[in-house]
Amino acid sequence: MNKAKTSTIIIIDDHPLFRKGVADLIALDDSLSLVGEAACGEEGLALAAGLSPDLVLLDLNMKGMDGLETLRAIKKTGISSRVIILTVSDNEEHVVAALRAGADGYLLKDMEPEEILDRLKVAANGRLVISDKLTELLAHALREEAAPKNPDQAGLTEREEQILNLIARGLSNKLIARELDITEGTVKVHVKHLLKKLNLHSRLEAAIWVVDRKNTVNRFSG
Repeated sequence: MNKAKTSTIIIIDDHPLFRKGVADLIALDDSLSLVGEAACGEEGLALAAGLSPDLVLLDLNMKGMDGLETLRAIKKTGISSRVIILTVSDNEEHVVAALRAGADGYLLKDMEPEEILDRLKVAANGRLVISDKLTELLAHALREEAAPKNPDQAGLTEREEQILNLIARGLSNKLIARELDITEGTVKVHVKHLLKKLNLHSRLEAAIWVVDRKNTVNRFSG
């Protein structure tokens, strides 16, 4: 019997006590393993490049190189790690900026520890994660922008709409490729095109847009 894969994690946060708390939390689950800690962005970037963990947990508010700068640097270097923001800030501008910079999730530090652990396990399986209280905030932010009201208005192809719905289920490009039996590269091209058509900037925005649209339809049809 094959042993289940253990997902590796590093945390970048300038608060030692919080890092200790996260380390203790991760130690409770055998499917997760904390392999490194960093107290600043520069140190965290080097750690991520050297270890290439499955997940990077990243705080936004740090002295020197802050979380957004670190996130952009990680994405720019092509490190394959999925980056989950774990912060106290529920500021709309911070959330939107992080998602547009390529964050694969956004969690708040005031969530229950068990809930954080559950979301990390979901993220480790290649899915998008976001704190429940931020979903409505993001939906509101998108309503304020010029996003099309439906996929037909955006001119999405049937394949693009398929992929959009899988993004809304939280699937990564790799999982979408497996689901549709196409290459990951092909998925990336479709995602790029559908985001442009929808006037959106990130996968998480697309997921929120779909959920919000369905909720609106349900309200009017109910």
